[in-house]
Amino acid sequence: MDRIVRIGQLEIRYLVDGARDGGLGLFELKVPPGAHVPPPHSHTHNEECVYVLEGVLRYTVDDETRDLRPGEWMSTPRGAVHHFSNPGAKTARTLVMLTPDIGEQYFRDVGALAAAGGPPDRAELMAVMARYGLVPAAPKQAPRVANG
Repeated sequence: MDRIVRIGQLEIRYLVDGARDGGLGLFELKVPPGAHVPPPHSHTHNEECVYVLEGVLRYTVDDETRDLRPGEWMSTPRGAVHHFSNPGAKTARTLVMLTPDIGEQYFRDVGALAAAGGPPDRAELMAVMARYGLVPAAPKQAPRVANG
């Protein structure tokens, strides 16, 4: 079985699928410059750690955003809202560790929705995310300005 899953421009190559035994999962994630990435979300049951091998990955956890370069990492506690992008000129290559792992099948399920043509059906995408314990973040609201 091909261990590479493509979701739009993103490429995921599973190295350790820990979902089978509820353990640690490990995959390589490639993010081209300007690639469409998942919206901000949190994990109900999982902790995540991202370690950059090549390029620059902009990674946000709650209110902290950092541009991670090779050898740098950032962790995401369970329930923390996180998001990533590639602001650089070349593809970012990272290792992502999840514990317990959501598994390769999650990415295959999302990839199938993305490959169906046109934008993915939002209700179906939300159902897949919920099945694996992912929670989309509520959109941030602009601060209210008091009229004086």
